[in-house]
Amino acid sequence: MKQVFCTKLFTVLAILFMCFTGHGYAQWYDPDKVNKKAGEIYGKAYEEAQAGQYMESIAHLGEALKLDPKFVDVYLSRAGIQANLRNYKASVADFEKGLEMDKVYSETYLLPYSISLAGMGNFEKALEAVNRFLATPKLNEQSVKAGNYRKGVYEFAIDYAKTHPVNNYVFAAKNMGENINSKDLEYFPSLTIDGSKMIFTRRQKGDEDFYESSFVNGAWTAAVPVGGKINTNLNEGAQNISQDGDWLVFTGCNYPEGEGSCDLYLVYKTKSGSWTEPENMGRIINTEAWESSPSLSPDKRDLYFASNRPGGYGGKDIWVTHRDANGKWSRPENLGPTINTSGDEGCPFIHADNQSLYFNSNGHPGYGMTDLFVSRKGTDDSWGKAENLGYPINTIDEEGSLIVSSDGKTSYYASDGGDTKGGLDLYSFQLRDDIKASRTLWVKGKVFDKKTNAGLPSSVLLTDVSSRKVISRLQTDEEGNYLVTLPVGKDYAFNVNRKGYLFYSDNFSMAGNIPDSPLVVNIPLQPIEAGASVILKNIFFDSKKFDLKPESQSELDNMVLLLQENPKLSIQITGFTDNVGKPADNILLSVNRAKGVTAYLQTKGIDKSRLVAKGFGEQKPIASNATEEGKAQNRRTELSIIAN
Repeated sequence: MKQVFCTKLFTVLAILFMCFTGHGYAQWYDPDKVNKKAGEIYGKAYEEAQAGQYMESIAHLGEALKLDPKFVDVYLSRAGIQANLRNYKASVADFEKGLEMDKVYSETYLLPYSISLAGMGNFEKALEAVNRFLATPKLNEQSVKAGNYRKGVYEFAIDYAKTHPVNNYVFAAKNMGENINSKDLEYFPSLTIDGSKMIFTRRQKGDEDFYESSFVNGAWTAAVPVGGKINTNLNEGAQNISQDGDWLVFTGCNYPEGEGSCDLYLVYKTKSGSWTEPENMGRIINTEAWESSPSLSPDKRDLYFASNRPGGYGGKDIWVTHRDANGKWSRPENLGPTINTSGDEGCPFIHADNQSLYFNSNGHPGYGMTDLFVSRKGTDDSWGKAENLGYPINTIDEEGSLIVSSDGKTSYYASDGGDTKGGLDLYSFQLRDDIKASRTLWVKGKVFDKKTNAGLPSSVLLTDVSSRKVISRLQTDEEGNYLVTLPVGKDYAFNVNRKGYLFYSDNFSMAGNIPDSPLVVNIPLQPIEAGASVILKNIFFDSKKFDLKPESQSELDNMVLLLQENPKLSIQITGFTDNVGKPADNILLSVNRAKGVTAYLQTKGIDKSRLVAKGFGEQKPIASNATEEGKAQNRRTELSIIAN
């Protein structure tokens, strides 16, 4: 089930066999001077390397060198094995020793030498080495092709470094510790928006299971298997937990009820904290092909995943399906050529900002093999150019999945770094500023009936005040609980609606004074009845003017919908001001502002007999006018129900 998991892969490099090929016992560097016993040991090391017994082979090569310190082939062969183990520093040292001893004899090893240099991040020297290799007379076609490929990779790396200055950035991947990592393989991390829960995959004796850990008092608790019946003796993996922690989407392979080799499955969090029985996401999403690597948008309305289904641009592409108000998923759409290529794309991760998509690809320009990229969603919902995350996040080896926390910069991925506790471990590190996501806060709470305090399932709408674009549209759970993400840098209109109730209006400013912590807003909805009222917090006017600003559009449309759904409803719009200016002027201003709102409603077909406009100026303040904050609260527009 390798294809399911987006991890850093263990791949045996052809470099190892290049180093041994053509250098059997009868073709050593100097047959007349090589110690016979050293040659026998070298032959044994060759057999061990072919069998994958690399450490044993290195040990025997060391013994051969003790018998014959001028045994050039030993240095070159050991360099190949070290490269295969990604011990690039040791590999380069051995290659350079061989080149120093006999430059002409060792020149055919300039290509693997260049690869090891690139593995260390020394791309300038790697380019010099590969250019020397390509200048070698009578290279065969395959060698020329391989050399030119590596040359292009090194040139890309050098150019990237010039165009992406790192300033004071330091890449420092940190092992997440023994409570997360073990002697087994850990990979594919997934995180809730508040960073309190991580779910990842652990492979033990060939069987993959999901484990979870909680972040408590600044540390991760010891990981335990997730509850419920998700973990089985079948193949499941590549999971993604929703931002609110209530859903888990994962990949199941070779399930009896599956549509293809690997399908997407969904489970829900129960009141007891366990998980429901997995359910196949159905034929709209799953096909006879391969579906994997799911990632839910923060509002759970979009599901991104990888698939090799027909209709894509290459082998594996990234697709998205959308969930409608009735909970039905749409037919998946390909993300298009800015994301997908003729190669393979996979491991999508949509950040909590709902606009930064991280993924891996071997089709976009990069450092060789599979690299990590980010693309940003535009205002028209199109995806921007895929941007390589750069070295040393990307290397000459395979890079797998990457997730980014709500702060936009703390990232997690799987790696077999030097301090690994056993193969692949989970690590964290900080992204550079130019490739990080938007810092994202969130507001959560409960919607309930103001009279009975009973929780109310409701729709929640978050709109960018400036662009009037809907950022999130979601449903609360059955008890009225909700969580909405708030990427910083913008101001948002926030509305909650339920049929039979007066809508709730609020706004959140994330462009100015950004809160230090997430917000908790519990929302009492008022049944539609005479006397019910709501402050319209997203009706905006310029100072001392009564023309409605364009940013008021989403609020006005909510009012139109309310009146259309309740054709017998009559309302009053009331304007208020602070105490700045003359009282008479404030009365006039507040009346004109209320009339501006009712005039708009009439343009949308609402009969004027259902509308009343009044203004009270600075009368009836709801806060002290002694502070700017209080004045802002007093400058308000209210909607109240006259009759229903």
